[in-house]
Amino acid sequence: MIVRDFIFWLSTKKNVTDAIARRGIKHGFALRFIAGEQLDAAIRACQELNREGRRISLNHLGENVTTVEEATKVKDGYIEMVRELDRCAMDGNISVKLTQLGLDVKPGGRELCQQLTEEILTAAAGLRRDIEIDMEGSPYTDATLDIFEAVRRRRENVALAIQAYLYRTEKDVERLAPLHPKIRLVKGAYREPKSIAFQKKQDVDANYCRLLDKLLDGRFVAAIATHDAAMLDHARKRIAERSVAQDKYEFQMIYGIRRDLQQEVRGQGHPLRIYVPYGTEWCPYFMRRLSERPANCWFVLKNLMVETFGSNGRKR
Repeated sequence: MIVRDFIFWLSTKKNVTDAIARRGIKHGFALRFIAGEQLDAAIRACQELNREGRRISLNHLGENVTTVEEATKVKDGYIEMVRELDRCAMDGNISVKLTQLGLDVKPGGRELCQQLTEEILTAAAGLRRDIEIDMEGSPYTDATLDIFEAVRRRRENVALAIQAYLYRTEKDVERLAPLHPKIRLVKGAYREPKSIAFQKKQDVDANYCRLLDKLLDGRFVAAIATHDAAMLDHARKRIAERSVAQDKYEFQMIYGIRRDLQQEVRGQGHPLRIYVPYGTEWCPYFMRRLSERPANCWFVLKNLMVETFGSNGRKR
């Protein structure tokens, strides 16, 4: 927990993340987990995954834009991503963050965000593609749910991530059930207070299993996003018990993380989608996501220190 909290703390320090970002791609250690800084590099990584029989969800890293101009530029970039996936005949979709689409713009951020999201969905629908909306920190949960519901009523080609560590999520699942949507179930990667979120892994795990059981009851398409072997075992058991059709579920994992489990799941014949992040704003994501798995923490710390300060301890 101490190491995990330290990585979270580092991820909020821009001078640290900027220093790491200048070196992480150049020296290569970030490329295990980030598919590059530009779209062409990410597409090459996605093509390789497709050749291995794995679907992809392409994500352009970044969040919390604050101007209409920035948000509109991001929207155009998302549409370019969809078109590039289609041009390359790839089996994949894109994941979007609503804070990249103007949710923080004042005034009128929510309306702007919904409008831009609908524009992306319209472009994607024309190419028979879908998008997935990421769930961000708890201050954005209500707005994200509201926008998802609004656009889902107009377009079916949209899915949503929900977080198992929030107490509220079971009620949110029931709220969304009438829409019969695809839901990506994650544990949650943001630091949240104990007043709204489970703090112990065993409690998060138990809630993840409860929520997964609901998502596999026929009302949803379940995207089971986890690298936890116990959660995978629970999911595979329920899928077998209920004879869940392959068009009603998929497993999702993150690019470069637990590649052994990725191979195992795919080898068993389950549908698998890999979340493929790219972009210049990769460092906070990189640190936050890797801290979710304790086995990766030492890898992160060692490489961050070496790449930032050098093996002699002097800052480069």
